[in-house]
Amino acid sequence: MEDAYNITTTFILTGYEKNTSNTYVYFACSFVLYVITVFVNVFLIVVMFLDKSLRGPMYICLCHLLFNELCGSTAILPHLMANLISESKTISYNSCFLQVFFIYIYAAVEITVLTVMAYDRYIAICNPLRYGSIMTDVKTHKLVLLAWVYSLLAILVLVVLSLRLPLCKSRIDKLFCDNVTIMNISCADASINNIYGLCLTILSVIIPLLVIVYSYIRILIVCLRASKEARAKAFNTCLSHLLTIFIFMIGVLAMTIGNRAQSKNASPLVINLLSLGFLIIPPLFNPIIYGMKTESIRNGIKNILRKRSTSVLGEKANKIQSI
Repeated sequence: MEDAYNITTTFILTGYEKNTSNTYVYFACSFVLYVITVFVNVFLIVVMFLDKSLRGPMYICLCHLLFNELCGSTAILPHLMANLISESKTISYNSCFLQVFFIYIYAAVEITVLTVMAYDRYIAICNPLRYGSIMTDVKTHKLVLLAWVYSLLAILVLVVLSLRLPLCKSRIDKLFCDNVTIMNISCADASINNIYGLCLTILSVIIPLLVIVYSYIRILIVCLRASKEARAKAFNTCLSHLLTIFIFMIGVLAMTIGNRAQSKNASPLVINLLSLGFLIIPPLFNPIIYGMKTESIRNGIKNILRKRSTSVLGEKANKIQSI
């Protein structure tokens, strides 16, 4: 199998610890993490859907961001949990490339939607009088749809280019599949993949980050000229988005450090935690940040919970009266 040429049907994921007594501890932690991640993201989406005051460009973008993070965590955690309690620690050829496809779409959509949100904040603060005419709901839907379509097409090309590569090995030294590892175990020249990957990095990461930085430089310039009250209001408006970007960058940095540490014989547990950071940190913390830091969302949560408690109390009162 190890020296086979393009006949690999199953990959062995060697990132999992063998014969460890902590298997069920890791499984329990992963399960709790996944349940919390799904709950906080779905809960916030439901709150924005039910509360009619939570409408507008920012909430449209946030719904897509939360949905994307559900997809990202689902692309890795269920399979990771299954492998933790499995003896084989493997992934099929098709599942591996599907995992690559969804993980990279998650990354591409995350940064593009964050860019749309930065543009929204830029218009709201730097051009407030025209905000309603520039950032309409229709335009926001189009921008977010463009983010999804671009990401799907760009990552589809990336995966198709990797699918054509003949593979010489069946061992993947990670907990999950990624495109870099696929290229590393291929037998053929992957120059086209490397060139496309570089172009994709420039278009999907560097340019969006430059747009975000430019937007916040312009926001900072406007804030420096404004009154103290206006600066405080602008800061509160941007805080959640800034924290989201910060968490995104922490996840990317953790994954990068994990990949570097892998070649330096660092602790497998540390390497695995770092490599998973990009797929775990944003989906878990972003909905919590928006729920805690955004006043309108906090109020929406309170309204939903208040209505729910009132409804429950009303039902109990009716039952008592009927008795």
